[in-house]
Amino acid sequence: MGYTLAEKVWHSHTVRHEDGKPDLLYIDLHLVNEVTSPQAFEGLRLAGRTVRRPDLTLAMEDHNVPTIGIDKPIVDLTSRLQVQTLRENCAAFRIKLFNMGTKDQGIVHVVGPQLGLTQPGMTIVCGDSHTSTHGAFGALAFGIGTSEAEHVLATQTLPLQPFKTMAVNIEGKLTPGVTSKDVILALIAQIGTGGGQGYVLEYRG
Repeated sequence: MGYTLAEKVWHSHTVRHEDGKPDLLYIDLHLVNEVTSPQAFEGLRLAGRTVRRPDLTLAMEDHNVPTIGIDKPIVDLTSRLQVQTLRENCAAFRIKLFNMGTKDQGIVHVVGPQLGLTQPGMTIVCGDSHTSTHGAFGALAFGIGTSEAEHVLATQTLPLQPFKTMAVNIEGKLTPGVTSKDVILALIAQIGTGGGQGYVLEYRG
């Protein structure tokens, strides 16, 4: 029986499989930002745990950074606290951080591909709903919650139910002015806004 690309990645990263239970999946790259990570790091502290693979964990000041005046204190106090907390957590747990003003700082899901860290066949997670965009590079990537982030930090694995697959065949030639965004909106019109939930979609044609 043949497998899709996503299924091949899943099977090659399965650490444990037991019938009736979630698979335990190895994670190649864990991207961290300042919004969804504080509770995960605090959970490690309370449990007396360390980060299992700091070399496979990369942090980015992303959601709360200003577009101008990055050399000045962040005006919004909540945003400033979240950024400062990320810096302290990365220092304490020996995690590489691309902070404001460094040459590689930027949007977390742009920096990964830009630096060649996102590669085909990898498993990638981040506490952010845009993580699936790494799928464009042949990676199996998805957003996770705070408790899941703590699990990945502690073990470099994640318990997950296997996904379903959906093939999307795009056929024909686009007329001038029609973009990829129009195509995806047409697909959403067909399957609904929740039509892809629980699936890995592979685009063909």
